[in-house]
Amino acid sequence: MWNEENSRVKCDSKPENLETLKNRTRVKEFWILGFENARNFRILLFLLFLVVYIVTVSSNFMIVLLVYSSHHIYSPMYFFLSHLSLNDILLTTNIVPKMLSVELRQGSAVSIAGCFTQFYFFQTSAITECLLLTVMSFDRYLAICNPLRYSSIMDLKLCSCLVTLTWVCGIVFSLPHIVLFSRMIFCGSDVINHIFCDVVPLLRLSCSDTSANEIVITVMSIPVLFFPVICITLTYTNILISILRISTTTGRQKAFSTCGSHLTVVCIYYGTLVFNYVIPSKGEYLSLQKLVSVLYTMVTPLLNPIIYSLRNREIRETLLSFIFKRKREMFSR
Repeated sequence: MWNEENSRVKCDSKPENLETLKNRTRVKEFWILGFENARNFRILLFLLFLVVYIVTVSSNFMIVLLVYSSHHIYSPMYFFLSHLSLNDILLTTNIVPKMLSVELRQGSAVSIAGCFTQFYFFQTSAITECLLLTVMSFDRYLAICNPLRYSSIMDLKLCSCLVTLTWVCGIVFSLPHIVLFSRMIFCGSDVINHIFCDVVPLLRLSCSDTSANEIVITVMSIPVLFFPVICITLTYTNILISILRISTTTGRQKAFSTCGSHLTVVCIYYGTLVFNYVIPSKGEYLSLQKLVSVLYTMVTPLLNPIIYSLRNREIRETLLSFIFKRKREMFSR
């Protein structure tokens, strides 16, 4: 079994110059350790992750298919939801198949280029999800606080611009990390004590100066983390005030139900991200942070279609109509 003791020789001290550092570098691939403390349950974990992955991809793909094939539910809310589902498919597909290999084989090797590629697409998906959740909170704010102007403000042009902006930001904001990683030198241990290639484990393995990466992380946290949190807090504060002003109990319950689902996803997603990237990754926190990583790479993408869609009457009716329509087409052939 692979462990840190039989990994390559560690760098006990910094080489005197760059040439010496390059000569000592022998790491050509990384070894992803996964849940090393749960080897006795690896088959169970494999089956659990496989089922969750299949259900996640199927349910999110169903949302995308329904939104773009059923024009009567093609509203801004469902438009944003379809892009959230598409992003969740990309996120889980980037992480889970490799995770399945890691658990089944009790660890798995990955090339440096493959590791960087996985991290880039994970970072892109994570940033896009943060911004999409922010856009969706703004959409709910307009729908509840400005219902009369909602249709004129949140038109197709604005929806398209907002969605395009989230995807472009996700793609662009992830590039600085990859550029810096490509210039790094990795020596010594090649074991990534995590379930996928993430920024903190990679920085821990680097023999290069990581101060530039830390600056990028700090700078990027402003538009990716702090700005969305502030926007979501402000929008939901105004939403709550508007809901409390609704005179009828039925109206308040409907508004709370619509926004409560979104707020639940936001709290789970941002809470897990803050826990993993703020709390130091040392000692007993390592195993816990692996479990938390499962929440935002597998559980949240699974909850999104359930919380947003299956609880929604319009989606359920559209799904049943879609199924019956396909059955009639099959029998008529």
